[in-house]
Amino acid sequence: MTRYEFIRGMAVGGSLLLTVPILFNSCSKEDDEPDPGPGNPGGGEGVVVDLADAKYAALAADGGFVYVGDIILIRVSATSYIALSKICTHQQCTVSYNSSTGRLPCPCHGSLFDSSGNVLNGPATSPLKKYSVTLANNKLTIK
Repeated sequence: MTRYEFIRGMAVGGSLLLTVPILFNSCSKEDDEPDPGPGNPGGGEGVVVDLADAKYAALAADGGFVYVGDIILIRVSATSYIALSKICTHQQCTVSYNSSTGRLPCPCHGSLFDSSGNVLNGPATSPLKKYSVTLANNKLTIK
């Protein structure tokens, strides 16, 4: 065996030893599970928002909105709230809320969504993800 063949064999073998564990780990089940952290209420308890907390003061008035992780939370009335993904389905920009029109525009490419998350104007073709919101004891639970 020549020196060149030995080095080439070591390089190929070493590459395989480093690559195989990465390939097996990339297919593990835990990567497929949603992160139940703030802004991703896929977990069992969901996300809880205490309306008494000053950082949610914008929700004191109808039409007010706040961002909670990857969620935009909108107050429709004293007892009604909407929770949608704040991430535009076109190129992942953050949507805002226009309370006078009840629409969620995306500032990047002009997509427009209604308050149910449905696409009104492209280039986005998929709706925003909608979450359920319940109000109890001045706290909102988003699931």
